[in-house]
Amino acid sequence: MFFYNQWPIGLAVSSTGRIFVDYTRGTYEYTVGEVVNTTAEQAYPSQALQVPVSLLFNDTSGMNFATGNSSGFISVQALIITATTASRPETLWVLDTGRPNFLDGTTPYSFPGGPKLVAINLSNDAIYKTYTFPALVVYPVSYMNDVRIDLNPDISAEGVAYIVDSSNEGRNGVIILDLATGNSFRQLDNHPSTLNVYSFVPSYQGRPFYAIGPGAQQFGHLTGGIDGVQLSPAGDVLYFSPVTSDYLYSIETQYLRENTSPQSTQVCGNNVKNLGQRGGDANGFEGDSNGLIYMLMPGSNAIFMYDPQQAQTLPFVRDLRIIWPDSASVAEDGYIYVTINQLPYMPGLNNGTDLRTYPGAILRAKLPHNGSKIVSGQKSDTK
Repeated sequence: MFFYNQWPIGLAVSSTGRIFVDYTRGTYEYTVGEVVNTTAEQAYPSQALQVPVSLLFNDTSGMNFATGNSSGFISVQALIITATTASRPETLWVLDTGRPNFLDGTTPYSFPGGPKLVAINLSNDAIYKTYTFPALVVYPVSYMNDVRIDLNPDISAEGVAYIVDSSNEGRNGVIILDLATGNSFRQLDNHPSTLNVYSFVPSYQGRPFYAIGPGAQQFGHLTGGIDGVQLSPAGDVLYFSPVTSDYLYSIETQYLRENTSPQSTQVCGNNVKNLGQRGGDANGFEGDSNGLIYMLMPGSNAIFMYDPQQAQTLPFVRDLRIIWPDSASVAEDGYIYVTINQLPYMPGLNNGTDLRTYPGAILRAKLPHNGSKIVSGQKSDTK
C-alpha cells in the first residue's frame, strides 16, 4: 500500500483483512482512515467524526490549547484491534492524543475531553464506548503514544488498557485504564526506564541525526520518552522502551495495576527489569502468539525481535525501504504489517524544510515459526 497525500503513523489489520491507518493531525482533513485500494484511503468511520481543521484549537481558552472535543477525532496516534470475545465484538481501539501537530512545529496543549480512547465495533463501524481522562492523569503536555489492551476478565470485568505517555515536554510514564469503570491512574512517572535519553544522537541512513526546528539558531536532539510497548501473550508482562534508548525494559503487569497502597508507586518502580541493550534505538513494538517481541529499528532499516526464552534480541528482517518504521500490526494471516513514513525528514526536524519523498508505505513480512496474532482474550495490534 502506498500513501501519496498523507504520511501514515499507526495501523491495524482486522480479521477480514481490513486495514485502518491514522495520521498525525495538522492540515489533514481526517486523522483516521481505512485503506480502500493500494493507493487510496477514506475517512473512517466517517468524515463527520473528524474534527475540522478550523476547529482544532480551543479559541476560548486564551492560551495555546487544542479543542476539548470528546466526540470527534482530533489527532490520532495509535490503533489496535482486539478479537471477538463472548462479551465484546471485534473492536478497533482509537487512541486520540488530543494534540494536533502542525508543520511549523506548533503543538497546542491538550484540553480535558480531547485525549481519549475510543472503541469501534467493526461489524457495524459504530462507536460504542469513549474513555476520557482527568487532568491529573493526562496532563496538558502529555502525548499518549500507544496502547495495549488486555481483555482478561480475571483482572477486570471488561479488561485493562495500558497507555504510554511519550511527551518530550513533560512527565513520561504509563497510564492504566480500567475498561469497566473508566477509572485511570499513572505509574512509572519519571522513572528512569521511561525517560528521554539526554543529548541522544541516532544514525539514520548512515548519517548522525540532529534535530533543527523551524527558525532554530542551533541544532537540537531527537527527544521522546517511553514509546514502544507490547504485552506478552498471557498479558502478565509489559515490554517497553523510550524511543531514544538502546535498552529494553519489562515489568509484570500486576505491579502496574496495583495502586491501592501508599507503597504502590515505589513497588512498581522497584520491579522494572532492564533486559539489556538490543543493538539500537527502537520505535513501535508488536508481538505474536509465540511470545516474540518485534521492535521497529529505524537506525538499522530493520525489524528486530526479542525472544524471552533466549533472553536476547535477534534479527528478523532488514530492507533499505524501511525508512522510519513507525507502527506495526500482526494480523491473523500470519504477517506483520509496518508503516513507513520517513519521520526524521519532516519539516519540524529540518529547519522547516520537508525532506520526505512520497509515497509513504505499508510493508509486510511473514512471521517466523507460524506465528500469528494474539487472540486469547487480550491485546493484539498496532504500534
